[in-house]
Amino acid sequence: MTSFVYAATRTPFGRFNGALAGVRPDDLAARVIRSVLSDIDPGVVDEVVWGNANGAGEDNRNVGRMAALLAGLPTSVPATTVNRLCGSGLDAAMIASRTIETGDAAVVLIGGVESMTRAPWVLPKPAKGFPAGDVTAVSTTLGWRLVNPRMPKEWTASLGDCNEQLRERYEVTRARQDEFAARSHRLAARAWDDGFYDDLVTPIEALTRDEGIRPDSTRESLAALKPSFRPDGTITAGNASPLSDGASAVLLGSAGAASLLKREPLAAIVGRGAFALDPQHFGIAPVEAANRALKRAGIGWDRVGAVELNEAFAVQSLVCVDAWGIDPEIVNTRGGAIALGHPLGASGGRILGTLAKVLRERNERYGVAAICIGVGQGLAVVLENLAAGR
Repeated sequence: MTSFVYAATRTPFGRFNGALAGVRPDDLAARVIRSVLSDIDPGVVDEVVWGNANGAGEDNRNVGRMAALLAGLPTSVPATTVNRLCGSGLDAAMIASRTIETGDAAVVLIGGVESMTRAPWVLPKPAKGFPAGDVTAVSTTLGWRLVNPRMPKEWTASLGDCNEQLRERYEVTRARQDEFAARSHRLAARAWDDGFYDDLVTPIEALTRDEGIRPDSTRESLAALKPSFRPDGTITAGNASPLSDGASAVLLGSAGAASLLKREPLAAIVGRGAFALDPQHFGIAPVEAANRALKRAGIGWDRVGAVELNEAFAVQSLVCVDAWGIDPEIVNTRGGAIALGHPLGASGGRILGTLAKVLRERNERYGVAAICIGVGQGLAVVLENLAAGR
């Protein structure tokens, strides 16, 4: 049995402390759930699988279930929340597709949400009552916190420093990173101007377009920015994805779900892959994850016509593209996370929905959606465009 993508949407992605700062993550998620089911009986949904990387604040206590209830789904529809950090949304899709392929469900709603703006500060509980010293509140927005002292120090380096290590290992220049980032902004702005995102994005509040796009970005303007993690480093705020807020939703189903949903599928999920390695090398994990997904799909890179690779950092994106040996021009043709934003739990749904549309737009048969994940993991999904060649 095969699983299929039937519909996808997302909110515009907001900047950190930007237009979506006043919106709770469960409300962001409920908004896209209502939108993706706007012309569908919600009672046909067998299950909700939702991605979320934080879960420390308003998104606690199974935000997938909370969002489904807020969106008005019947209380009889079960829901779960999964956490594979940046890969949470794509992991939700992989879990749901397996559920469909085993026959346990016909329609599964997946997606993800993150409000990095509203992620709280947390305090550890003291081992003993009435501690004499001060206690520091720790931000849960991104990265390591409350680290187990038994963890090797090299594993717990900051995300930025890990990518500086990657830059040194693969000798990726600052100029290449800045050009890649500028391209992301150019393509994202052009995609919006061309109307590509009009039916993929659900406006929320006053935000109708991704807030972080800077269409005037050039390699030269980005070159003026100071390094963020090392005085002599190459990674800056301009060639890395920004902190963001947003949600995405994708409707998956079996072949028989077409009659329930009253629509034809957009694409089939024909391969899945996961890979893990030393935590500090997380940026290259999508390389083998995608290779495994392609092997399970029974095809090679020579048959792939489009790639949606989440741009956590320009350097890791470039290293992955180089390792795959593919034409860079088929990667993120409608902009990537450096421009659009990277609300952790929502990014997997974004790249999956975007890939399905890009494949149909370009009349390509196969595409890969891939994402790197902190603490040394990567995920990938292969889609087949069922309309290719028609």
